[in-house]
Amino acid sequence: MSTPLDRAGLLAYLAELGIAVTTHEHPPVFTVAESRDVKAAIAGGHTKNLFLKDKKDNVFLVVAEGDAAIDLKKIHERIGANGRVTFGKPELMWELLGVIPGSVTPFGVVNDRQRVITVVLDAEMMRHDVLNYHPLENNATTSIARADLIRFLEATGHPPKIIAVSDGKIVEAATADG
Repeated sequence: MSTPLDRAGLLAYLAELGIAVTTHEHPPVFTVAESRDVKAAIAGGHTKNLFLKDKKDNVFLVVAEGDAAIDLKKIHERIGANGRVTFGKPELMWELLGVIPGSVTPFGVVNDRQRVITVVLDAEMMRHDVLNYHPLENNATTSIARADLIRFLEATGHPPKIIAVSDGKIVEAATADG
């Protein structure tokens, strides 16, 4: 296995794609609760990321607003998993995303060169023009335009599913190119 990209490699890759981002330094944060002060200082949608695996070892990265209520007992029905999901182990997270717990981010799919992760973006989160994620480390937050996030995901071979995962409805909200 090749060495995963780090923050500098990710930012260089985004620049190669012509995607402008802004990265804000801050003390490390490990939970949504710990990030409240960070969120107050940075405009845009703030998020949480769920690294999940189903009983057939399919892997999903579900990205939603930080305060979204997600029913883990039913999310498998919405995202197309084979049976209920569990949280992926830290070793698998490192292998596929190149991050440790507390640093999970959709930017991590840049390291999933075998393209095994299905990325699911919550439709409610996608109403924000600017979205904020860790740049593979939890001591910074990178702001990216919604359309550029989709462009990044597609460039990595991870066209996202954009569906409602937090409100009880299964609604196809948009396509990757819409």
